[in-house]
Amino acid sequence: MISLRNVQTTDLEQLLLIENEGFSIEEAATKEAFVERIQLIADTFIVAEKEGEILGYINGPIINQPYITDNLFKEIKENPKRGGYQSILGLAVSKQARNQGIAKILIEKMEELVEENEREGITLTCKQELVSFYERFGFVNHGMSESKHGGVNWYNMVKLRKGMK
Repeated sequence: MISLRNVQTTDLEQLLLIENEGFSIEEAATKEAFVERIQLIADTFIVAEKEGEILGYINGPIINQPYITDNLFKEIKENPKRGGYQSILGLAVSKQARNQGIAKILIEKMEELVEENEREGITLTCKQELVSFYERFGFVNHGMSESKHGGVNWYNMVKLRKGMK
């Protein structure tokens, strides 16, 4: 049985292993970035685990615009209680747990948080090969992002909350 919960400080080492499996050195979040996210945005940092082992996670702060900018990878603030856009800075699943629907479960949990907290929607950036993956979950490709994070071309993907235009 897979369970979802908010991140805890004791998760750090397992999270770093999964992050570095899923992203290149240039793209991966640093240990310092994870520590900051755990401290400041645990309410939107969700971990999927089974029998005490972390299988994957999703995280990101609430931002006041529909697109992610590179400064978010360096500096974040605590989340407001209501409104804004739920950004996703990281979604990763451990190698041995891939293709089991864990990313889907994590995205669905973020969608629930968006509804509960009356957010505008969810925004993320992804590489071209993942555009169709996110489109399956109802995200809309808004074209090339201004982000140059990790020296890669990223696409803006946005999914508005039900009833939002």
